[in-house]
Amino acid sequence: MCQGSRRDDAGRRRRQESARVEQSEQGSAHKYLTVRDHLATLVAQDLKVGDAIPSERRLSQQFGLSRMTVRQAVDALVTEGVLVREQGRGTFVAPQRMDFEMRLTTFGEEMRRRGMEPAATVLAAQVVAATPDVATALELEPRAKVHFLYRVRSADGTPICIEQAWVPVALAPTLFDDGPPESVYAALRDRGLAPEWGEDTLSAGEATDTEASLLGLGDSRAVLRAERRTYSVDAATMFSRACYRADRYSVWVPLSAPRPTLVPRRRTTEPAVAGPDPSDADAPVSVGATGGPR
Repeated sequence: MCQGSRRDDAGRRRRQESARVEQSEQGSAHKYLTVRDHLATLVAQDLKVGDAIPSERRLSQQFGLSRMTVRQAVDALVTEGVLVREQGRGTFVAPQRMDFEMRLTTFGEEMRRRGMEPAATVLAAQVVAATPDVATALELEPRAKVHFLYRVRSADGTPICIEQAWVPVALAPTLFDDGPPESVYAALRDRGLAPEWGEDTLSAGEATDTEASLLGLGDSRAVLRAERRTYSVDAATMFSRACYRADRYSVWVPLSAPRPTLVPRRRTTEPAVAGPDPSDADAPVSVGATGGPR
């Protein structure tokens, strides 16, 4: 056989092998999705929160797949929050995530709207000197007096978030006179300081040891962090930081077409200043979101 023929045969064999590998990968991907969809259907129709799913061994035998492929399907549903793994016990149906629209409502209002009973465990409620970051957020002089409220918020007995909130003493000097209020927003409304708009900064993070303990987190320590400034008329009335369980909480943000000015401006007696031209792609634009449970 001439050298050219040998090269042709080798090339043909490589192409055939490549085609077999590609076909095998496509088949595995299809079966992986089949396992994932099968488990998702079980969760939706047959299983309840806390029920165990079939073992990886059983699923491997049922679908004729390797345990690695089955594990990938389970991993996908764990990542989506549909399932939860417990070390040494197995994999179970996770509690349903609660999605909150970004609105200026209280935590209690949001929970009751979903038919759940809200509760709070107060860890601290006192008057303190504002730290530099809190003073800046509330537009106060350094070390100005602020009410500080630190608590764990729960729904149906399950911890959902850890919240820290600061309110200027000058605006609401009697805020803690009858003990920490169940709802800071409601207490502000009673004092003529009804929240009118706010701005949130959201970020993903990992829980500290203290946060993990307070929230009852297991192996997964993913959390959603939110910082908020709340305004009433022309003053910042509250600054808060919250740490939410990522396995029980997600954010729903309604979107609309952009307007010339995206962030509501505080009322002022000075002439209004025009916002950036939305047609200028290089102009810096600040986007604010109003809402979220407090």
